[in-house]
Amino acid sequence: MADIYDRMGITKIINACGTITKIGGSKMAAEVLAAMNEAAGAFVDIHKFHAKSGERIAELFGVEAACITSGASAGIAISAAACMTRGNAKKIIQLPDTTGIPDEALMLKSHRILYDQALRVSGAKIREIGEISKVSIRQIEEAVSDNTALFFYIAAAEQVKGSLSLADIIRVMRINQIPIVVDAAAELPPVNNVSKYLEQGADLVIISGGKEIRGPQSSGLILGRRDLIEACIANSSPNFSIGRSMKTDKETIAGLVKAVELFIRKDYVQEMRRWEAMVSNIVESLSPILGTHVRRGFSKEPGVQPAHIPRVFLKPTASTAQELQNRLMMMVPIIYTNIQEDELVINPQCLEDDEVAQVIEAIMALLE
Repeated sequence: MADIYDRMGITKIINACGTITKIGGSKMAAEVLAAMNEAAGAFVDIHKFHAKSGERIAELFGVEAACITSGASAGIAISAAACMTRGNAKKIIQLPDTTGIPDEALMLKSHRILYDQALRVSGAKIREIGEISKVSIRQIEEAVSDNTALFFYIAAAEQVKGSLSLADIIRVMRINQIPIVVDAAAELPPVNNVSKYLEQGADLVIISGGKEIRGPQSSGLILGRRDLIEACIANSSPNFSIGRSMKTDKETIAGLVKAVELFIRKDYVQEMRRWEAMVSNIVESLSPILGTHVRRGFSKEPGVQPAHIPRVFLKPTASTAQELQNRLMMMVPIIYTNIQEDELVINPQCLEDDEVAQVIEAIMALLE
């Protein structure tokens, strides 16, 4: 039977790349969809439902407090607004005009990403520290001023050249009483990353709800210090604030709560075995093809989904990885992969068990 995509002429995708937004994030469990449908059947006080749901998620994760957002990018903007206003009603209404408000968001130059545009949405001004390849603690110390509102740290970039450890940053910011906000949007699994950065001393941690948590794609979480989470809520919809346009509806809130309940019960030892089996199958099946180098490995690029998950890296010699990726994109269904340097990368995170054979057969046909 034709579904909505068939009726609209949209080609469906086999996702061998990961939980990326531009192809839909992740698939939701039936229980999540049922919770969203249940929530759609009544009117409620959104202020209370938003707050109570945040309390429930904080309880599930074992953290101090939580604020639900319309995605991790909204979480960045709202976290910055919270750090600048600290819940002050006049300042909240004033944003994104930051006149008279400390508005600098410090960042390592090596941590700059396209997503940090969300900081500027709030009115914050980014101040880069160091160079792409190097930075020192002294430069961090010298960058702090009366106009510093927060330090924004990208968890996925901690190991890149030109970075400093989160622990080093925390030591400096603690002395100056500057909040540290960690973007860990796609840093699940492992599950303990939810609380790891807070335990190290970060004040707020941002996580996507629509990636490995498998909640609604338009959902996210800010976790952390209670006073700052209260400021996040004050800067969020349905309040009149910069977060008003980042609306989180009752269906999304309900879906995310259910997704978190399922997430914390998930057996990631078993899930890792499943991913490893997929990777082994693909490597063993494609390795005999002449002129092709296939290996198991892990991502070394920051921000390319969780580095914790094993991948297949494939380097054809008769063509380029980019050419192979382009040809897979022309298939029906489309097979969506990633490229790192000169290798095609297959991430098993979003693959269904019965899709592995399709990926293998498609690549074999193109290479042979």
